[in-house]
Amino acid sequence: MRDFGTDRRTPPGLPQTADRALQVLLAFDRAHPERGVTEIATEFGLHTSVAQRLLATLAHRGFLVRNDANRRYRIGPAALHLGRMWDRAGALDLLVRPLLAELAADTGHSVLLALPDSAHMRCVVVAEGADGRLRDYPLTNELYPAHAGATSKAFYAFLPADARARIFTDRPLARFTDRTVTDLALLERQFAEVREAGWAFTVGEYDVGVATLAAPVFLRDEPYGSVSVGWQTDQHEHDPADWAERLRELSTRIGWRLTRPMRARRAVAESGAASPSSAR
Repeated sequence: MRDFGTDRRTPPGLPQTADRALQVLLAFDRAHPERGVTEIATEFGLHTSVAQRLLATLAHRGFLVRNDANRRYRIGPAALHLGRMWDRAGALDLLVRPLLAELAADTGHSVLLALPDSAHMRCVVVAEGADGRLRDYPLTNELYPAHAGATSKAFYAFLPADARARIFTDRPLARFTDRTVTDLALLERQFAEVREAGWAFTVGEYDVGVATLAAPVFLRDEPYGSVSVGWQTDQHEHDPADWAERLRELSTRIGWRLTRPMRARRAVAESGAASPSSAR
């Protein structure tokens, strides 16, 4: 089953024009943040007048914004509005929490999904294990600084170098514990190690006495967030390599679940079939 960004087929009975407009909208990504009429017409096999009308319609409703200087289009505020509404409606929690709960049950520790929020990662979904909360309060909406801890490093390591530079350059890096890395050169070396391994592991970089193992989550080959498991080092001792592949498998399943059409998810749920579990 192809994901919603690459499957260009319009199912029978659905309006092709509406589907085509949505396909055009999904064609905007990190690699193609700006698109022109001719480019869209060529990619989708459309007449330029049709491509122009589609882009103009999406711009009229705020899903795209036209740059009058070069007559090209970028994602507009209406797309951000829908994204926020989707998050506030609890859809992300509904889709992801069951997956996190599986690993929390197996490890006994809290497992969380975090998404980028400026120079931080924000915990958006958490499933607690048998040993309870890592802190005395719920972790949902907790912010983790970009330079401290595996939860952040598993995501920021996979950003393009220029995007990472905009976040870290000329920004003071706070020291939270004696293990917090505040040297940019050393931080970049650690990011390279994370990219090579495919996962991050830290002990006490943000919270004293807390070990965290994390893996990046990708959507359509773009870094989207990170999934991590954490535990108190004075209560538990684990070899992170024992769980690294399991965590990478979980991150792949999350990416699969978030990029498949709702109808495909419903079919999987009704049939009782499992989603792909191969690690990225």
